[in-house]
Parts: sequence; structure tokens; C-alpha cells
Amino acid sequence: MTPLSLLAFAAAMLVLAITPGPGVFATVARALASGFAHASVVVAGIVVGDLIFLLLAIYGLAAVAEALGGLFTLVRFAGAAYLVWLGVKLWRAEAVAAEVAATDEISWPANFLSGLFITLGNPKVILFYLGFLPAFVDLATLGTADVAMIATVVSLVLGLTMLGYAYAASSARQSFRNPRAKQLLNRASGSVMIATGSVLASRV
Repeated sequence: MTPLSLLAFAAAMLVLAITPGPGVFATVARALASGFAHASVVVAGIVVGDLIFLLLAIYGLAAVAEALGGLFTLVRFAGAAYLVWLGVKLWRAEAVAAEVAATDEISWPANFLSGLFITLGNPKVILFYLGFLPAFVDLATLGTADVAMIATVVSLVLGLTMLGYAYAASSARQSFRNPRAKQLLNRASGSVMIATGSVLASRV
């Protein structure tokens, strides 16, 4: 794999990462509700989901992915229900000042799983890899080092882009100091989560 092809793939990956979608919306909602640390765990789940699809594409499992269309549907609905549940939980969270860490926060595993479900419930991600990866690399000649480099590019480009969204949203969150503003912020974030879950469930 040449440096030029790796750079071209990184550019395509960047376009995918910065395009607003369920992952971006969920990351921003989590950062607004609970801050950068919680959102970063959501991002970790999103990146892991992308790496799973990347490996499926690299190792020629397009046919298997196609055969699992029904499973993708189940995963999508499970992910959608999970996101709606998170949104409802935010709506019902008690409003407290930002300095008080007494909110009913979602756990780290729950944050990670929400990010993972977002990616696994979106078959368009694997279509991106199946459609674009062969344009940059010859999958038949990829070695272990090549796969490691591609996975590193995906992790860095996607992870850093999503963390950028999370940081920007988290910074905006700091301006909300009173309980009333916190409640509005929770409900806005919850609404985004619920909307994201609804969009995920309605996709064909």
C-alpha cells in the first residue's frame, strides 16, 4: 500500500467523518448533557463499530454482510430503542447546577454501547468501506502491516473528528450554570437522542 493511496483513503475517511449523521448527533448530544469525558466514550464505541465493518470489508466478507441483512435490521432496531431510552432518561434527569455532579449520569459501558449500536445499526458504513476501499487499495495484496495502517487511519481520522465535535459541544455546555438552563440542555440533548434513534429505526 503506497503512502499516496493511504493519504487518499484518509481524505475520503475525513469526508465521511465530518458529514453530520447519527454518530455526530449522538456525540454532540452526549457532550452537551454530560461533558467531554462521557462523549469520548461514545466516540470510542463508534470507532470500534467502524473497525468491525472495516475488517469485514478487508477480509472479503461482503457476501456474509449481505446475507446478514436481517441481523442488521435487528441491530438497527435494538440500537434505535437504546438511543430513545437514553434520550428519555435525559429528559427525566433532575436539573442541578453544572458545578454539582449529582446528575443521574449514564454509565461508561452504556455510553460505549450507544456509540457501538449507532455504527452497527447503520449498514451504510460497511457500504462505504466495501465501495471505496477497493478504489484506494488492492484488497487481495494487503498484508498485516497494511491492515494495521488502514485501521490506524480510520481510528485517528474518525476518532479525532468526533472528539472535535464533542469538545466544541462540551465547551458550549460550560456556559450553562443554573438548574433551569441545565434542564433545558438535558431535554434538548434527550430530544436529539430520541430523534437519532427514530431516524435509525426508520432507515431501510
